[in-house]
Amino acid sequence: MSDEMLKDDDDDVGLSTPGSLLLDSLRITAARPGTVRFELDVQKEHTNRLGILHGGTIASMVDLGGSLAVASHGLFATGVSTDLNVTYLGSGGKVGDKILAEVTCDKFGNKLAYTTIKFTNKADEIVARGSHTKYIAQAFRDPRNIIEQKKS
Repeated sequence: MSDEMLKDDDDDVGLSTPGSLLLDSLRITAARPGTVRFELDVQKEHTNRLGILHGGTIASMVDLGGSLAVASHGLFATGVSTDLNVTYLGSGGKVGDKILAEVTCDKFGNKLAYTTIKFTNKADEIVARGSHTKYIAQAFRDPRNIIEQKKS
């Protein structure tokens, strides 16, 4: 399939890259070490062919949220993913709806960080939850970190 055909198809079926679209649309509403809250106004680019929030968008937010929770501890580099899990409990909504997320770093060790995230709608119903494990040992070496080197 040519790039031109793929581009034309992208507009019709929502195959654009969710990561770049999330960064433009996501708003961090609160942060403290170990916990970050953010929200997303659902746009067409975030939906599937049924017009509801795409599961891949939620999975991308689990990934991004886990990294934000690790970064909230002062790490500039946030490591690499070793495990990512999403459980879908209901529709995340449609265009114009808002999805709220709260991610917590449950354990921040010398080698691994474990995060959990909960997604709710405007009625405060849980629509999805996830977990994200990151290997962070190498991340402690980044000179742009704003924490002291973690003691072994």
